Amino acid sequence: MSRVLIVGAGVTGSLCACLLRREMQSKVQIVVWDKSRGTGGRMSTSRNPDGTSSLADLGAQYISATQYYAQAHHSIYAELLAHGILKPLEATVEGLRDVDGTKNYVTPAGMSSIAKHFLKESEGAQLHFDHHVTSLFRRGASWEVHRKGGEPEKFDAVVLTMPVPQILQLQGDLSDLLAADQREQLEAVSYSSRYALALFFPPAATVPVPWAAWYVPGNPCIRYVAVDDRKRGQESPDCGSSLVVHTSVPFGLQHLELDKEEVRPIILEELHKLVPGLPQPTSTKCQKWRYSQVLTAVPGCPGHMTLLAEPLLVCGGDGFTHSNLDGCVESALRVLGALKEASVQWEAPC
Repeated sequence: MSRVLIVGAGVTGSLCACLLRREMQSKVQIVVWDKSRGTGGRMSTSRNPDGTSSLADLGAQYISATQYYAQAHHSIYAELLAHGILKPLEATVEGLRDVDGTKNYVTPAGMSSIAKHFLKESEGAQLHFDHHVTSLFRRGASWEVHRKGGEPEKFDAVVLTMPVPQILQLQGDLSDLLAADQREQLEAVSYSSRYALALFFPPAATVPVPWAAWYVPGNPCIRYVAVDDRKRGQESPDCGSSLVVHTSVPFGLQHLELDKEEVRPIILEELHKLVPGLPQPTSTKCQKWRYSQVLTAVPGCPGHMTLLAEPLLVCGGDGFTHSNLDGCVESALRVLGALKEASVQWEAPC
């Protein structure tokens, strides 16, 4: 049985693990490592630290499916809808552009529930958090993968789904193995940066706005605000509300190198100007997204890039497509194709 390591428990990595299990069943041992303490990547969901059931999506806010992708990825959408992971967005979002044929969905249990569903469907994939990959070394027909604070392990194939700049930062043999044109393509990728802030309110507290979410026009600091439980259709006075703020890209870039605790009061001050009369939160959480959304994807190789065929080292994620669910699905499908091609060699007789 061949060991496959998938680095990243976001949507691309989680769906890749799920599809690999379904396609190859017991032929591979699937291992998923993520440097964080939870699933979802930039589709993450945070829980109120005071122990209540209030949730806040600090990354992606909802799913938009164009007519093309609704058809191309019909089986994925049908599965997520059938399991209650997705449901139609029915709440009011001020400033949301109405694109013909595009359907918008929310996740009742938070955006991270998408990745959690696919990992659950991976049936036996070994999932490990706090596993921060630092370097890769080629050892004959295997990869020796090193991580912070742990022993290295060997794998027959490695899939990297983290943001492209983090792939380029990996130590070991990767730098020497990259072809000049591959490095040039990877270095061409660019991302926007922003901050997100969640405010958690006590039960029975009321957020005094008529909308569920609002794209704020012309504000130099705040671009988007959402009453998160209202947006997800889960508003309940017994659970407590949450409010999510996303900063503008220029603000994120201007304050990128500051500590997030220095940025939090700046966002809060501007928020109270925009939405006066907010109740006192029981807690807040600030998130810095250095790699928020892809501005320029890897040119010339949509979906994935095979860095080395033997032993297989392939990378994918929205950096090779575009930053939404369909970009992640497209990448996972392309990575799966590369793994299936490699499996022919794994199964060949010696």
